Amino acid sequence: MAPAKHSLLLCVPLLCFILSVSRPVFAERKPVFACDVTSNPGLLNFSFCDPSLDLKTRVDDLVSRLTLQEKFGWLVSGARGVSRLGIPNYEWWSEALHGVSYTGPGTKFASPVPGATSFPQVILTGATFNESLFELIGKVVSTEARAMYNVGLAGLTFWSPNVNIFRDPRWGRGQETPGEDPLLSSKYGAAYVRGLQQTEDGNEERLKVAACCKHYTAYDLDNWKGIQRYTFNALVTQQDLDDTYQPPFKSCVLEGNVASVMCSYNQVNGKPTCGDPDLLAGVIRDEWKLNGYIVSDCDSLHEMFNSQHYTKTPEETAALAVKSGLDLNCGSFLITNAPAALSRGLLNVTDIDRAVANNFATLMRLGFFDGDPSNRLYGNLGAGDVCTQANQELAREVARQGIVLLKNTETSLPLSPTAIKSLAVIGPNSNVSHTMLGNYEGTPCKYTTPLQGLTASVPTVYHPGCADVSCATAQLEDAKKIASTADAVVLVMGSDQSIEREGLDRVNITLPGEQQDLITELQKCPKDL
Repeated sequence: MAPAKHSLLLCVPLLCFILSVSRPVFAERKPVFACDVTSNPGLLNFSFCDPSLDLKTRVDDLVSRLTLQEKFGWLVSGARGVSRLGIPNYEWWSEALHGVSYTGPGTKFASPVPGATSFPQVILTGATFNESLFELIGKVVSTEARAMYNVGLAGLTFWSPNVNIFRDPRWGRGQETPGEDPLLSSKYGAAYVRGLQQTEDGNEERLKVAACCKHYTAYDLDNWKGIQRYTFNALVTQQDLDDTYQPPFKSCVLEGNVASVMCSYNQVNGKPTCGDPDLLAGVIRDEWKLNGYIVSDCDSLHEMFNSQHYTKTPEETAALAVKSGLDLNCGSFLITNAPAALSRGLLNVTDIDRAVANNFATLMRLGFFDGDPSNRLYGNLGAGDVCTQANQELAREVARQGIVLLKNTETSLPLSPTAIKSLAVIGPNSNVSHTMLGNYEGTPCKYTTPLQGLTASVPTVYHPGCADVSCATAQLEDAKKIASTADAVVLVMGSDQSIEREGLDRVNITLPGEQQDLITELQKCPKDL
């Protein structure tokens, strides 16, 4: 008698098993850093290049040496170097949502590091409810980030994690978050930040890498039925703000000691978040005592002026943002418009000095102004510390702990490789690779698709069932024929970035296209054949 047929439905395609990959050793690139006293001994005369001095003394010395034009260059993410002081250009924008990412110009994947460990997308990691695991992931990611910095492939400032509340399941960016619960999101944010930032020497003033909690605040809409995040005004009561939207950011600052908070595109109760002094200087800086910098979401100042029409002139927007507490602009809006704001008296030099001082203080905590990083903490990290077997096994363990089994009818699971002689694998996400990474992804160490993983355990037959996840026309007869030949059927269904992503919210939360019809017909299949 043949084994009873089973049907297993996997609706979330964001799990991949990352295996080790060997690679040759290449000549390493050089990291970007300031105060190279070996090449320029004259820099020893500058206090800001002396790591033995306290942070404030060093920052004050640096700010005092800059011209006004040079200061403007450090208000934007593509910061402009000051060669006369031995300071190179610096790109602030790197990402590390669930592993080092190629989103943002600050990070590249190339020899000698063509890939990094890819952890499950955050919505799955949040489902582990494992606070110690959140921190451990951060430690691994920051180690790989530091290693990539040392070979000239990454920066030191990473704009992660996303701790927005996933309040509406149709939000396209909900995949980036730990979920809808403020407590879980708070625990996740603080733990991941600690993992990214804390140094092993216990020096609380030092940073391994600088994290950033985003997007502050009440941000949970991108593009829904023509409503855009750039102009959306979130109407939120003070109670809902305090109980729902603010706790993760508060925990990031108070419990995680995060180095940065990013303000969002939207307005909250009629005020742009990047131009609200109560939310920025009042809450983040004065109430929570942020030790770091406040950065705008990319081009949000441009949107504040051009889409929201909140001010009459660009220089008024620039002045409003800086005076509200913004220190860094992702984009070029401030370097373009802050000079005119200053000349018109809308800003003063003290405002500019405060902002660049917060930015420089963060880089000094990272060791950017300490000279050659090879002689410092983490200077020994390199390509061999990325994609290690231990790191990839941790990614696998996170996936194991995060998977949620909703129902196990008639004890269908676990499937036995000895009892199941043939397995039908059906569904549009069965044999995809890049889809599994989610968004804000990096290049993984190696891909293993669900089909490849299952085929390694038992002989399989495969059919996608649909041309893609949109599934305009399900290939029902072909899929049923494949299913009829197997002892068990695994369906790998779900969505991908064409259905939900940044800039694209869902209208509903049902399976796309005819995927549900495909599932329904295949459930009947064992009875009909």
